[in-house]
Amino acid sequence: MVVSLEKNGRSFLKDQAFAFDFDGVVADTMSLFASIGREEFGLTDLYPEKITDYDLTRCLDVELDTLIQIITRVVSADYNHRLAPLPGAKDILQKLADKSGPLLFVTARPDGESVKHWLKDTLHMGEDICEVIATGSFDAKAEILQNRGKKLFVEDRLETCFHLKEAGIEPVLFIQPWNRRPHGFHEVRGWSDLAEFFGV
Repeated sequence: MVVSLEKNGRSFLKDQAFAFDFDGVVADTMSLFASIGREEFGLTDLYPEKITDYDLTRCLDVELDTLIQIITRVVSADYNHRLAPLPGAKDILQKLADKSGPLLFVTARPDGESVKHWLKDTLHMGEDICEVIATGSFDAKAEILQNRGKKLFVEDRLETCFHLKEAGIEPVLFIQPWNRRPHGFHEVRGWSDLAEFFGV
């Protein structure tokens, strides 16, 4: 069951009360993960659609050490592949920034510098129109959002959505293969849905 938010997205936009996750919402990180696995680790049948659980050990028949090596490469930006934005993210984020002012991205990565560089280089969003906070932990996102007065967060990790809801922050679940389990959150199928939700 998917609930309707008490406020619509336009209200959150007007109040500047929203923020975004990065991996799996803005950036197509799982495709990068799969590309590195196939081309550099010989995992020839690794494709994003096989990633049906955020806990990769539950859905991939890959040694844990190999998974850790690939993840480390991804989060440290140590790769020769392209980390692509998800379709529509660039244009819609720019429209949101034009209407609301600087945007906030909160990531569970331990270091936000690679995210800042990627936003600038790939989406042409400098520090004047976006801010990145790296928490190093999924569970630390709620406190950051509360401290910044954010009441809505776009997230792809279902477990984080439950945690945010308990903290009084309204999650919007960005649909991905790894979050297809029962929940009661508002969800969007991509950036075109988010554009409609926020009215941009």
